[in-house]
Parts: sequence; C-alpha cells; structure tokens
Amino acid sequence: MCTSLTYKKTDFYFGRNMDIEYSFNEKVVITPRKFSFDLKKYKKLESHYAMIGMATVIEDYPLYAEATNEKGLSIAALNFPGNAVYLEEKQGQINITPFELIPWLLGTCTTVEEAKAALQKTNIVNVPFNEQIPLAPQHWMIADRDQCIVVEPMEEGVRIHDNPFGVLTNNPPFEFHKMNMANYLNLTAHYPTDRFSSEIDLKPYGVGMGSLGLPGDVSPASRFVRATFHKMNAISEDNENANLSQFFHILDSVAMVRGSSLTKEGKNDITSYACCVNTEKGIYYYKTYENNQLTAIHMHNENLDSDELITVELIKTQQINHVNN
Repeated sequence: MCTSLTYKKTDFYFGRNMDIEYSFNEKVVITPRKFSFDLKKYKKLESHYAMIGMATVIEDYPLYAEATNEKGLSIAALNFPGNAVYLEEKQGQINITPFELIPWLLGTCTTVEEAKAALQKTNIVNVPFNEQIPLAPQHWMIADRDQCIVVEPMEEGVRIHDNPFGVLTNNPPFEFHKMNMANYLNLTAHYPTDRFSSEIDLKPYGVGMGSLGLPGDVSPASRFVRATFHKMNAISEDNENANLSQFFHILDSVAMVRGSSLTKEGKNDITSYACCVNTEKGIYYYKTYENNQLTAIHMHNENLDSDELITVELIKTQQINHVNN
C-alpha cells in the first residue's frame, strides 16, 4: 500500500507515502555519477546521472523505492500484487529487472519523454536480485515538471499510461483509477448550492459539504480519489516552506495509522515514511511514522563525481522543540 504524487509551483515536487508492515532497513541513498551498476541482462552502467532517494543497500547495491536524478526526473515504485507480470528475456529488447528500472532510467534519461522512448524498447524480466530476495510486484509512476506517466508490467508487455492526475496508489490497474474518477465529478471544494430539486429548499448545515461523498477509507481506489481531490484543490504561497507543508498535508490525508489497517497476516500496515523531493534543487525531505519533524538531505552538497554510495541513516526518534523547558 502506497501513494505517490506530484506538486507543481515555481519548483516541482515529487514524493510518496511508503505504506508497509515492516522495515526494509531503508536509508536515504545518494548514488553519484561514477558508481557502477552491474545490470543482470544488459550492459554495465558505469557512468550516469546522479540520483537521490530511499533505498535498502544490499551487497553495495541500492534497491530504490523511489528516487530523483540531478536533472529532475523522478520515479516511485508502488505495490501492484496480482497484476504485475514479469516476462522471460527477449532478444532484440532491453531486458531490465524490476529492481533495475529506477537506476537505469534515472541514470540515462533527463525527461519523461526520454523515459517513454526507452520503455518502448524495454522488457521487464523475471530475474530476482538473488535467491533470498524474491521480486516484488510493482508498477511505477514517472514524472518531470511537464509530464507524468504510469508504467505497468502486464502479460502482454509494458503498458505506458499518461497520468493527468499526478497521483498513483496500488490495485486495480491505472485504467480503473482513471475511469473511477468520473464517479466523483460532482465534488467541489466550494460552498455547495442546492441542486437536489426546485421544489425543496435544502441548505448546507456546515462548511465542507461540497466534498460530501469523498471516500475516507484507506483502500487504493479511495486514496487515489482523495489524494487527487486534495492535490487539485491545494493552495499554498509559492515558497519552499509553504509548498512542503502543503505537500505533506496531502500525503497525511491518505496516511496509514497504526491499528487501522491490518494485512491478511494480521500485521499493521502503516506509513513508515513520507518523502518529498524538490526536484529543481535536489533536496530530499522525509519524516517517519515515529518522527514528525522534516529532515532534509541536499544531493548537491555531496561529491557527485564519486564512485561510492552515500548513505544517510533515518532519524526515527521523535524530535520535539521544548520552548520553555
């Protein structure tokens, strides 16, 4: 369970909620330009664009959940169980594993348009990282400040959808979410007027009744609608603090609270972290379930011509400003 979204002001922001029932030993990871990616079924990626995002590092390899490169292109991987299909290797195509898709595209592309062109020749193959780590079923949202797409690996191959909402959750496939939005076309952020009947005089009894019917549960379809509604109606002053505040408020509106959503195995599905990247400046902001304070990591303050990963441990202990202690 996850939600990703975009937010565009003078700068462009990209981020997500990571909703998961366990920790995957995640860290903020900066991959500099000369770090070498040994791709399973494709040529080695020895020189590429630098990137920053959340990842677990195994055998000195960053397995990214989401990331942004130095050119402002961003990708998030979201859970897509029961629908994701990874295929066998195909001659004449670029064979990329699911865990390689983010570093390969961010390492070689500067825009969504370039990523779309690369994906037209891509086959997402059923090859795990190793025998102990099975492949996760995923689909991806890819965005820059001008475009947003959804990439879904299906039985017939890679499907690429234009995404006018700049939002993605989980199942069902994106075509359902796109059609489902029409069920909510009467919702409005404005104070509502009576359209029920000319023969009955009905008046709102409170503010917010224009959005009556906005789904409040945490299912993927409902989170998609709710995040889109809040994003499309969001208003903020155009400065970094205001934009960040608004972005995280939208993510908070679809966040998982411990105890409110249990997996089939009875585990708590929580928003373990939420993140937002200023893609223009290369600043990665995050907060965790246990720590509401925003923490910022600046990609361009590091040596991006290095060949070694730069990792930053998460601050998971609540940070409280005691003003009169």
